[in-house]
Amino acid sequence: MKKLLSALLVLLMVFTVAGCSSNEEKPADNNNETQEETSSAKIGIILVGDENEGYTYAHMEGIKTAAANLGIADSDILWKYTIGEDESCYDAAVDLVENGATLVISNSYGHQSFMQQAASEFPDITFVADTGDTAAVSGLANLKNAFTSVYESRYVSGVVAGMKIAELRDAGTLVEENFDENGNIKVGYVGAFPYAEVVSGYTAFYLGIKSVVENVVMYVEYTNSWFDINAEATVGDDLMSQGCVIVGQHADSTGAPSQLQKNMEENKYGFTAYSVGYNVSMLDVAPDVALTSASNVWAKFYEYAFKCWLNGETIMTDWTGGYNDGAVEITALGTSVAAGTQEAVDATIAKIKSGELHVFDASTFTINGETPTSILGDVDADFTPETECLIDGYFHESEFRSAPYFSARIDGIIEK
Repeated sequence: MKKLLSALLVLLMVFTVAGCSSNEEKPADNNNETQEETSSAKIGIILVGDENEGYTYAHMEGIKTAAANLGIADSDILWKYTIGEDESCYDAAVDLVENGATLVISNSYGHQSFMQQAASEFPDITFVADTGDTAAVSGLANLKNAFTSVYESRYVSGVVAGMKIAELRDAGTLVEENFDENGNIKVGYVGAFPYAEVVSGYTAFYLGIKSVVENVVMYVEYTNSWFDINAEATVGDDLMSQGCVIVGQHADSTGAPSQLQKNMEENKYGFTAYSVGYNVSMLDVAPDVALTSASNVWAKFYEYAFKCWLNGETIMTDWTGGYNDGAVEITALGTSVAAGTQEAVDATIAKIKSGELHVFDASTFTINGETPTSILGDVDADFTPETECLIDGYFHESEFRSAPYFSARIDGIIEK
């Protein structure tokens, strides 16, 4: 059936958008077996969550903004919500193709293998696995990857956290529990999985803090889930119970910020811990403790991809965008940020944009007590750490492929 469908699509389309060569035209209307009326080509969207999950909500807003900017009708976008990282993703992709989608995009790393399976069966359809990393080595011209350079905004959110720590330190409001045995100030981080994407992000966050306050140590605990509000709340509470005065996160719910707000209101531990979130602002659930959130501006990617779809142009194999592309940001600063934070943020972003500041500058951290002279990345065809990525004194994140590949464990960060 799938081979027959693929053949029919080839016959019915004058040129396919998904083939994406620059001299191709938009596809002609196609007659889908599952629809009673003839319809134009569609964009198919596969989402791991829905509007209740911050990461997916950010994608949804980006898609809607891009479509509105380009005049793409709501009826031209087909949505699949809460699709697991399993065979149901493949089934969703096939169903979208059968209903006229010539561009199919998924938003979670675990979708990738199933998107690749579908791409191999429908060579005339373009499949994009956001946050994925296998497109370049898959051998499939119609499989693409995309991810933002969110490590840049994580670094900036770390500057926000560092400014708050400095304020608390200088005011003498830190308590004994906020320091380790070596006098380092404790910071916590709620991680989803020990993947390079998470390691890259929490390292950037930590380095942002250290650019303001040198004597900090960060504890990372994993939930082993992208979205688990209860687990994230539990980990956030556990980190605070150990004395962490800041809790960052690479997790998709409001669980940790909400718990920190509750702990503050109840004076549970005798001090206040402040939240740095992810994807969306946490001020609604943690108005007194949320400082900001590192965020992606997904509209930038979707507008790029949708323009390609409209114009019959090639979507690049690995798309990425950072501050210079307007593809990352931090959310609005909370009322609890330290004085001078906005000025520090603006100065940091300006340095990132100009190239004066590189997030993974090897002179700013050590590994096993030594300044690194080599850091390898798993960007080769076998996904083994064989590519030298420490060039000109800094690690070149997201330049060899869009998905993060910084996975080195630097000194000062302790994983649990």
